[in-house]
Amino acid sequence: MELMDQIIARAKEDMQRIVLPEGTEPRTLTAADKLIADKVVRPILLGKHDEIIAKAKELGLTNIEKSEIINPIDSKKRASYVDLLVELRKSKGLTREEAEKLVNDPLYYGCLMVKAGDADGFVAGAISYTKDVLRPALQIIKTKPGIKCVSGAFLLLTNSPYGDNGFVLVADVAVTPRPTAQEMAEIAVCSAETARDVCGIDPRVALLSYSTLGSGKGDDVDKVVEATRIAKEMAPNLAIDGELQADAALVESIGKLKAPNSKVAGRANVLVFPSLEVGNIAYKMVERLGGATTIGPVFQGMGAPVNDLSRGCAAIDIYNLVAMTANQAISLKKSNKK
Repeated sequence: MELMDQIIARAKEDMQRIVLPEGTEPRTLTAADKLIADKVVRPILLGKHDEIIAKAKELGLTNIEKSEIINPIDSKKRASYVDLLVELRKSKGLTREEAEKLVNDPLYYGCLMVKAGDADGFVAGAISYTKDVLRPALQIIKTKPGIKCVSGAFLLLTNSPYGDNGFVLVADVAVTPRPTAQEMAEIAVCSAETARDVCGIDPRVALLSYSTLGSGKGDDVDKVVEATRIAKEMAPNLAIDGELQADAALVESIGKLKAPNSKVAGRANVLVFPSLEVGNIAYKMVERLGGATTIGPVFQGMGAPVNDLSRGCAAIDIYNLVAMTANQAISLKKSNKK
């Protein structure tokens, strides 16, 4: 977990305001309490103040009163957020009455906080479906310039010699079922950014297939070949290659045999799957059968840091994802200053 320690240390150096819309959820409160104690971020909890404090006392938590607690229904900025939402959705015909109702929803309110600059990042999903977390994020925060495809990446921390000292970032494992070549290329570029900006890792990106550089044929192979071409055009300075089989991407001896001229083969630390089905199955098998530690998912391609939890998450998973979200926010601010 040395990598996670580094992520947490970077978050501590520049504490960000991370909004947690599921303010009374026990795992979220437990994570927030530890985040406050460890001075990792400044959590913003959404919900009724008395209910949050009561639940914290019930859980034996001692730091929650140090957090900022906001009830969307009677907050001071509610009216301005209604105005902002109406403006953002006017092309879709959103009425003020409809906006009033949506702003009551903590998931919408939290995204509006980020959009307005009143929070630096957003983490939810412990008790919410991914689609319910993504909907307000896409409507309010939207995707970053030049990117249309949102994806979800996981960090895999293993005891293997492969990747980067046992670290591999994998995507997409959470959002886009059947990415086109263009979408797969965007996922590859965004995954490289996540590896660099969140994890501090120099990315080497492999676009995976059942074929290595022409060893197999078919439409699925053609898609990965085209995705690789587009990704290289989008980010010519990144180390990106494909199509590669998983063993050729990860194992140096096999990479040299199957793709001797590749700068990525045998050394990849970012793996991009050709479909959500493949990615989701693969990372869960590595987690359950291989004993890997998984952290995420991290949403990629968004205009600001918005991340989704698994509903089966533990408090430590929330803690870690909040720290990663803070790293995304720090990197985004640095990028905007350039």
